[in-house]
Amino acid sequence: MAMKRVAASAIGALSSSRNSASSVLTRYLHASPGSKKIVGVFYKANEYAAMNPNFVSCVEGALGIRDWLESKGHQYIVTDDKEGPNCELEKHIPDLDVLITTPFHPAYVTAERIKKAKNLQLLLTAGIGSDHIDLKAAAAAGLTVAEITGSNVVSVAEDELMRILLLVRNFVPGYQQVIKGEWNVSGIAYRAYDLEGKTVGTVGAGRIGKLLLQRLKPFNCNLLYHDRIKMDPEIENQTGAKFEEDLDVMLPKCDIIVINMPLTEKTKGMFDKERIAKLKKGVLIVNNARGAIMDTQAVADACTSGHIAGYSGDVWYPQPAPKDHPWRYMPNHAMTPHISGTTIDGQLRYAAGVKDMLERYFKGEEFPPQNYIVKEGQLASQYQ
Repeated sequence: MAMKRVAASAIGALSSSRNSASSVLTRYLHASPGSKKIVGVFYKANEYAAMNPNFVSCVEGALGIRDWLESKGHQYIVTDDKEGPNCELEKHIPDLDVLITTPFHPAYVTAERIKKAKNLQLLLTAGIGSDHIDLKAAAAAGLTVAEITGSNVVSVAEDELMRILLLVRNFVPGYQQVIKGEWNVSGIAYRAYDLEGKTVGTVGAGRIGKLLLQRLKPFNCNLLYHDRIKMDPEIENQTGAKFEEDLDVMLPKCDIIVINMPLTEKTKGMFDKERIAKLKKGVLIVNNARGAIMDTQAVADACTSGHIAGYSGDVWYPQPAPKDHPWRYMPNHAMTPHISGTTIDGQLRYAAGVKDMLERYFKGEEFPPQNYIVKEGQLASQYQ
């Protein structure tokens, strides 16, 4: 069956009949016969590419699927050049069928790009988090958006635990002393604490949030969580975590706050100057979710004043972060590039997931339900 784009007007016309809309849209979810043009956007590894054969999430590694795709007659183009009207990605927008991108080096798929992409059928995220895509525009155009749910949740949860400990123990100044040839125990110890007995709250308790709470349990912390829905009683009992229905009631109780929610229209800029001012003075914040959930300047100002005693994360807005991004220069931070979910183990999981999804797409099979972000014109619940 020939593949065609579904126009936004067509979706509107079909909205009166959910069954009719589903039957029409479903036929556009799968590949038509013939060669497909697949474009992947990843970061460049340069000299590091040859250092580990399992380093697959870079341009050079290409998710390890190049030979497989080309053996099936498909065209596979991989680039890191994704910004501006003359970038390499832009050249392929008009005739690509599938776009694979990643949260670690996101290709921002705007409504304008979607409009230009006349052949586009499928947007795949190699990893978790598809907020780099204009999801409403994708839904209106009848596109399918999917990601590899669960592929790097362990990687991110472990990284969050590491960052909590880095901040609590005031590790970064100590490391900086060593590389500068200094030795000043007082400059570290005056604000180094034990994690035991501290109140840790996670804003969001999905797959990553649950794993973090489980890993924090042995540290004997007071664990709180806020989410749209409560966790299963079994997990609550296992972790000892207490549900807080009102976010603004939970936050001032916390010595440490961890952000574990997706970026949506509702959560963008959620932690602004006013909300940060209500937090406990000296609070520590870990954010491996999305940089745009925070008001960038408000975080920098609060770190400078000491209201936030430490901020750590690997997510920025935009990405890559410009050289003059204020988080690079604010005091008491432990920021890194976006690395938490792209461990070698995580890479192998989401590379395998991408291959599985492409196989299903070529065969006209459904994806695992949890992997859909946009399907049949509908957004997944976490993005609604």
